[in-house]
Amino acid sequence: MVIWSKAAKIQLQNAFIFISRDSLQNAEKIRDEIIDTSISLSKHPEIYPLDKYKTNNSGSYRAFEIYHYRISYHIVKDKIYIVRMRHTSMSPLIY
Repeated sequence: MVIWSKAAKIQLQNAFIFISRDSLQNAEKIRDEIIDTSISLSKHPEIYPLDKYKTNNSGSYRAFEIYHYRISYHIVKDKIYIVRMRHTSMSPLIY
């Protein structure tokens, strides 16, 4: 099961709004691929590398990049929590 945090949902929505200013079609494509990729995590949660920006990462925090967006997620038993989504041009945040 994949669960998006409230903050990550807002970040996805903001990205959609920003991209749709230029192209609604591209915004929908990017949003859908990000969501589809996150859903696929339920089958293979450890497919992506450890999140290098997570301090004291026990191995349960991972991240992937798609369309210049970096999506961080946390694996907890049979659940995947999407923690946040940031554009790769933004300064990385340690958390």
